Amino acid sequence: MKNVGIWIDKEKSKIVDLEKDTIETVFSEIEDFHIHGGSGTRFKGGPQDVVQDSKYLEREKHQTKAYFKKIIPFLDEANSIVIFGPAETGEKLRKELSENHPMIVKKLREVQRADSMTENQMMAWVREYYKN
Repeated sequence: MKNVGIWIDKEKSKIVDLEKDTIETVFSEIEDFHIHGGSGTRFKGGPQDVVQDSKYLEREKHQTKAYFKKIIPFLDEANSIVIFGPAETGEKLRKELSENHPMIVKKLREVQRADSMTENQMMAWVREYYKN
């Protein structure tokens, strides 16, 4: 039985394969957008530049989809998958799987929050998860 764990955040994901005892790293190319307010004036009600953040969000959405596309081939042979990591990227991956990859989402056991860890800690975390 091939058990796989994915530690994922916005920058990279680590795919832990217990059968092969390996960790694959997949890097995202999601830009880190820092949207700053437009320039204003000192005067109340003066002209202000409007920041087009919907444009950035749309671009980030496309980059996130491309990132997930790179991860999915690692999940094809898995029998059981657990996703863990900080932030909401794991939930986004779960949503992507349930919307577009019905065969893979059936193998997904759970999405859990976890802090940053070393590769050894990730390997131990996944081992421990499947032991229980």
